Amino acid sequence: DLRKQARQLENELDLKLVSFSKLCTSYSGTRDGRRDRYSSDTTPLLNGSSQDRMFETMAVEIEQLLGKLTGINDKMAEYTNSAGVPSLNAALMHTLQRHRDILQDYTHEFHKTKANFLAIRERENLLGSVRKDIESYKSGSGVNNRRTELFLKEHEHLRNSDRLIEETISIAMATKENMTSQRGMLKSIHSKMNTLANRFPAVNSLIQRINLRKRRDSLILGGVIGVCTILLLLYAFH
Repeated sequence: DLRKQARQLENELDLKLVSFSKLCTSYSGTRDGRRDRYSSDTTPLLNGSSQDRMFETMAVEIEQLLGKLTGINDKMAEYTNSAGVPSLNAALMHTLQRHRDILQDYTHEFHKTKANFLAIRERENLLGSVRKDIESYKSGSGVNNRRTELFLKEHEHLRNSDRLIEETISIAMATKENMTSQRGMLKSIHSKMNTLANRFPAVNSLIQRINLRKRRDSLILGGVIGVCTILLLLYAFH
C-alpha cells in the first residue's frame, strides 16, 4: 500500500514538475513579447502578475506533494525496520532506497527550477525598470535623441552579454557533469581492477596448496609401493 501511494505521488510530482518547468521557460519569452507589443509609458512593462500567481500556486502544490512523499518514505522506513524478516530486508531496503533517490531527484529539480525562475523574474524586473527609465527620459527631454540611442544600444549590449554568460555557464555545467560521469566510470574500473588483483593471490595460494597435496600424495604412494615391494622380496626369499 505504501509503495502504491509513493508511485502515485511520484507520478503527480512528475507531471507537476514538467508543467512547472514549462511555466518557468515561457516566462522570459512572454515578458519580452509584452515589451515589444507595448511601448507606451502608460502601459505597465511588468504585467506578469498572472504568471507570478500561477508560479506561487504550483510551487505550493509541489512542496505539499514533496512533503507527502517524504512522509510515505518515512513510513516505509519504519516498516522496513520493524519487518523482522531477514530474507526480505534486502529487497525492502533496495525498494526504499530507490524511492528515496526519486524523492531526492524531484526535490533537487524543483529547487533548481524555482531558483532559475526567481533569477529570471528578478532580472526581468531590473531590465524592465531600466527600460522604463530610459523611455521616460527620452519622452521628457525630446532633444537628446542620440544619447537615448546610445543608452538603448548599451542596454542591448548588456542583454547580449547576459545571454553569452548564461550560455558559458551552461557549457561549464555540462562539462562538469561529463567530468563527474567520467570520474564515476574511472572509479568503477579501479574497483574492478582491485577486485581482480585481490583474487589473483587467492588463486596462487590455491594452486600452491594443490601442488603440495599432489607431492604429499606422491610421497605416500611411493612409500607404500616401496614397503610392499620389500615385503614381497622378503617373502619370496624366505
